[in-house]
Amino acid sequence: MRHGKKIAHLGRKTPHRKYMLANMACSLIEHKSINTTVAKAKALKKYIEPLITKSKSDSTHNRRIVFSYLKNKYAVTELFRDVSVKIGDRPGGYTRIVKLGNRLGDNASMAMIELVDYNTIYNTGNDSAKKTRRRKKPSKKSDNVVEESTPVVEEATPVVEEATPVVEESISEIENNETNESDSEKKETES
Repeated sequence: MRHGKKIAHLGRKTPHRKYMLANMACSLIEHKSINTTVAKAKALKKYIEPLITKSKSDSTHNRRIVFSYLKNKYAVTELFRDVSVKIGDRPGGYTRIVKLGNRLGDNASMAMIELVDYNTIYNTGNDSAKKTRRRKKPSKKSDNVVEESTPVVEEATPVVEEATPVVEESISEIENNETNESDSEKKETES
């Protein structure tokens, strides 16, 4: 029985599991996102987040600790140079797991694990992260803003009406050119 044992064994012995997680962590640091199963992604999240926290303070001691886990000096260098600079102000939660559905071969549930700060799709608006989820009651000021914005739309409509004669003039010019061309063709056929 595994009462109270929190570690995900992933169907592997301890050394195999440690090297697999180290390899996946190096791939995540290198590529910034990888696809794997949900269980491996959750285990990798627990494995790599303390290492990213250690990379915030660049010291020889922290580099050696991280190297003992990752066993790849290029991944350690990139973690301390690039990744730690980008996540320096984040208090935690450096990775995100996005579920992708089931794998066709064996129907295993798949997920993408990525470093949060490197995804440009989610990070376009930083202001949205600061907003709360509470709803505000509609105030009278918001009603006034709506009423003030409607005349702006009404002012914009005459501009469209002024633009239509330009289009009509260009259409009449095209028709004149066509009639001139047809007149010249008639003259050529007569002579």
